[in-house]
Amino acid sequence: MPGNEDKLVETNGKAKDKHCGSTNGNGTTNGTEPHSCSHCHAMQLEQKQEDAKMAKMQSAFETILECLGEDPSRDGLLKTPARAARAMTFFCNGYKKDLATLLNEAVFDVDCNEMVVVRDIEFSSLCEHHLVPFRGHVHIGYIPKGKVLGLSKFVRITEMFARRLQVQERLTRDIAEAITEALDPEGVAVVVRAEHMCMAMRGVEKTGSSTVTSFFTGKLKTDDKQKKLFFKQIPSS
Repeated sequence: MPGNEDKLVETNGKAKDKHCGSTNGNGTTNGTEPHSCSHCHAMQLEQKQEDAKMAKMQSAFETILECLGEDPSRDGLLKTPARAARAMTFFCNGYKKDLATLLNEAVFDVDCNEMVVVRDIEFSSLCEHHLVPFRGHVHIGYIPKGKVLGLSKFVRITEMFARRLQVQERLTRDIAEAITEALDPEGVAVVVRAEHMCMAMRGVEKTGSSTVTSFFTGKLKTDDKQKKLFFKQIPSS
């Protein structure tokens, strides 16, 4: 089956799962006897757990709507609990990702010891205090020590940590520490500038203000010349 060679092979014209040998889609072998493939059982159990979580979240959102004085059964809100549950799952999908899988061996040996800067990485996250968004840009710099990282991975690292309940200070540190773990470079610098809806939509209700956080390691923390070079290469506002 084109595009799905890693999971299926053809057996007498029927799709066969490499993990369990099942030649049909109903959990049986040869269409008659049930099989007990541990891989399939684990997948089924995981799906049941995910379905149960989604049902629990939908019920919670329906309760919230009721507590706000709304009628969850009215036309405009009928599917809102399910939509909100799916949206929240997407907003927080970073919990299901890990650094090793994300990097996918995209660390390369390169004879380079000059600073690399990846700037203006757009991100959106949820404030863990009020569950409202904050969004902005991340600027990353590092001094290689014989190894470099595929450029798209800096975006993916940012997304992995941004797609969790966060505070900006921890997000900044998380990104820097992940790059340090991946490359063991001479130094890392991360600057995050973001606008927080918890300030714009509630509380003081002031728009236009932004918060800037930074985290430095190694030479980018101790060497003023390197630090100044980094700041020259990222936006000042």
